[in-house]
Amino acid sequence: MRVPLSWLREYVDLPAGETGRDVAAKLVDAGLEVETVEQLGGGLTGPLVVGQVLTIEELEGFRKPIRFCTVDVGRANGTGEPQEIVCGARNFSVGDKVVVVLPGAVLPGDFAIASRKTYGKTSHGMICSGEELGMGDDGTHGIIVLPPEHEVGTDAIELLQLVDEVLDIDITPDRGYCMSLRGVAREAATAYGLPLRDPALLDVPAPNSYGYLVKVEDPAGCDRFTARTVTGLDPEARSPIWLTRRLQKAGMRPISLAVDVTNYVMLELGQPLHAYDRSRLDGAIGVRRAEQGEEFTTLDGVKRILDAEDLVITDSSGPIGLAGVMGGANTEIADSVTDPETGQVTGTTDVVIEAAHFDSVSISRTARRLKLSSEASKRFERGVDPLAAAAAAQRTVDLLVLLAGGTAEAGVTELIAPGAPRTIAMSANHPDRVAGMEYGRETVVRRLQEIGCDVYGQDELVVTVPSWRPDLAEPNDLAEEVIRLEGYANLPSTLPQVPSGRGLTARQQLHRRVGRALAGAGYVEALSYPFLGEGVFDQLQLSAHDATRQVVRLVNPISDEEPALRTTLLPGLLGALRRNDSRGSHDLALFETGSVFRAGNQPGVAVRLPADRRPTDEEIATLDAALPAQPRYAAVVLAGAREQAGWWGKGRPADWADAVQAARSLAVEAGAELVVRQGQYGPWHPGRCAELLVTLDGVETVIGHAGELHPRVVKAMGLPARTSAMELDLDRLAAAGGEPVRAPRISTFPVATQDVALIVDTTVAATAVEAALRAGAGELLESLRLFDVFTGEQVGEGKKSLAYALRFRAADRTLTAEESTAARDAAVALAGERTGAVLRGA
Repeated sequence: MRVPLSWLREYVDLPAGETGRDVAAKLVDAGLEVETVEQLGGGLTGPLVVGQVLTIEELEGFRKPIRFCTVDVGRANGTGEPQEIVCGARNFSVGDKVVVVLPGAVLPGDFAIASRKTYGKTSHGMICSGEELGMGDDGTHGIIVLPPEHEVGTDAIELLQLVDEVLDIDITPDRGYCMSLRGVAREAATAYGLPLRDPALLDVPAPNSYGYLVKVEDPAGCDRFTARTVTGLDPEARSPIWLTRRLQKAGMRPISLAVDVTNYVMLELGQPLHAYDRSRLDGAIGVRRAEQGEEFTTLDGVKRILDAEDLVITDSSGPIGLAGVMGGANTEIADSVTDPETGQVTGTTDVVIEAAHFDSVSISRTARRLKLSSEASKRFERGVDPLAAAAAAQRTVDLLVLLAGGTAEAGVTELIAPGAPRTIAMSANHPDRVAGMEYGRETVVRRLQEIGCDVYGQDELVVTVPSWRPDLAEPNDLAEEVIRLEGYANLPSTLPQVPSGRGLTARQQLHRRVGRALAGAGYVEALSYPFLGEGVFDQLQLSAHDATRQVVRLVNPISDEEPALRTTLLPGLLGALRRNDSRGSHDLALFETGSVFRAGNQPGVAVRLPADRRPTDEEIATLDAALPAQPRYAAVVLAGAREQAGWWGKGRPADWADAVQAARSLAVEAGAELVVRQGQYGPWHPGRCAELLVTLDGVETVIGHAGELHPRVVKAMGLPARTSAMELDLDRLAAAGGEPVRAPRISTFPVATQDVALIVDTTVAATAVEAALRAGAGELLESLRLFDVFTGEQVGEGKKSLAYALRFRAADRTLTAEESTAARDAAVALAGERTGAVLRGA
């Protein structure tokens, strides 16, 4: 909402020295969001005057039409002689009154005016358009042609109201009454403690039986309809400068007198109006719901297909307007037309003014379904004062009679559905409890009365809400009004006291530890959208019966290309990796933890909950039952170099082992024993895929996979070569962890190290050998590490050598060589028994 400060001063006697920024600060303190304060005419200096065109000479030989004009500017040029000006515009004639800027003036944008030679003539100034003066679009895109009554030499800066300040206010949905000068003026008056001159306080004639006939078939959709008729309008009448300038400052384009007046009153009072050409109306005006599939052409010339929920204005011929949204082309105010032979001017002379109140939900649904947002619909969606309709119609009639010489017919139509003012019961100290400070009853009552409420009672207040505040529905709304008017800055700042013993849950703590562990290992967290398209499953080479393909589809997805909730984190992470790689970042290690959504064998369908009341416990339970399982997953993706090359070494690329190590680090954080075996699944390379298992309820359970992605997946998704990935179920990993991890006891005795190299078949997994060595070494084994893998002629065909470093330590003594050797031999023996391993060189 754009609010010119000069217009606002008509309703509130603001202090003379108050600037737009001062007023904006007051309104911000009162809870309005003032985005900017625009300085109109900043840097503009005269002379800028009214001139009259005396002669026009058409200059030939140029690529575009050029005119050499003489203009009478009175004594503004100091000589009284006609001013010679070169102009390229075509929308003015000899005798027209125009706006002339003379040498020495400066236009907006620091554009200095001086005499200069152009097109073979010397131009002493310029004939101005609205855009050159910063006035905005007037619809002509040409020179300003003024009404003939303005005297030559008059100061055009004052005449055109070029210097002003405009407050641009972002109106929130609960402040719909501020989409008018009346509403903003009310807030300014309250903020300054000044009286308000309410523009809606007009003498309105009582309704009678001989007004224009109106029939309302749907009183729930239209609870108030006022109709007034004005006849004998002058079709040649134009909107005066003061009216068009106020519309332009408020961000609206002048169109015609009748339309400009309805727009002006809407901006002034907040009540949208519509003017119908009475000669185009066929019978009584009606209000009803549209028929399903009914067609209607709006003012913008677009034919629209209506829905049965749409509210329409009709006459005997059918729809003539979309209620509260836009009028129809079939009853549009006709532009004046001059007959070239007779000179007779024809156009709309009789109009019917509509000022109605429509249901906000109905208007909002229609505007959104048709993607047809208008100034009227914006106001009806946020709530319009129903009691302002009669005053708005009267104000429109008065202006049309004043500016177009019309006559107001005595008939007044006003249909009103039965209703009563809304009341709210509230304890007088309720705002005190909400704010945490004491206001007292007198302050509460005074502030509520300032916003237009009637307040009765002592300790228990009964508050009658004003008609222009539909957002006030419960005691907390009233408390908010008291708090904001007393000042949010005055509220005490106190931190909430957290009860002892409460903090993060064990699940939350694990998620934080996982994030820290991966970040410490060099991974960067990437958050992706929880939506995907089902085509990505083919790119990941998942089988047709894979459980990951069972998705939950959204009824109203953000994008039709991604209509389902994700069942895996990999598509989002791999997409982030691909985008970063395409932008020149080739060494990447990303991770994400987040929920995935499992539909199950029989996915539920969520019920649509009511919007007019709180859902019942049964409805909420039904909704909860339809929700899919949402386990928490963790995933990493890697590409490029894992260690950079430099003077310190050659570096190395990221590979499948890094992905497996990421899974091991998460298992450590969860305190779970992770089993890593060779596996084969979906997107991973069959020879470089690890299966991740934990023991749950005595059964080994697969919780994820890690390794290098299949080359076909890499190609299909446009990923860097040898991209690796890991994904596992964090919730199952946590369940396998059991009790919190306890720190090991540190022994002060020295360690004994034994190295063994075992030869096994190439088909034997290193993890199987490692498990046998751990079991055989016994309690003295502190750690076990594989440090070398060798294949070649020395170990034989189909064989490989695995070299392990075993560290032994006792908690109560220094181990002897015999003890450590015995433990090593026991480990080798058990490995030989389980895997067929033999000592290399034995």
